[in-house]
Amino acid sequence: MSKNYKLNMENGYYIFKLEQILKNKNISINKLMRDTNTDFKVLKRIITGDLVRIDIFVIARLCDYLNCQITDIVEYIPNENKKIS
Repeated sequence: MSKNYKLNMENGYYIFKLEQILKNKNISINKLMRDTNTDFKVLKRIITGDLVRIDIFVIARLCDYLNCQITDIVEYIPNENKKIS
């Protein structure tokens, strides 16, 4: 069963949605890895949100291959009670 992964941050949270995209398009992580020349560990980190930084070149390759936008893969949701200065 695939799901979206949520990573809480100080002022909001990230939702990582790559696993759901792969399921919807019936693409295995191994096929994605081979077709985009992206390391398996990098893809697993993007799926689970277990990362510190995102490589924009990797995200661009994934978006091109999956025909999607960045926000289809990872989305940032700010807290509703955020103060505006």
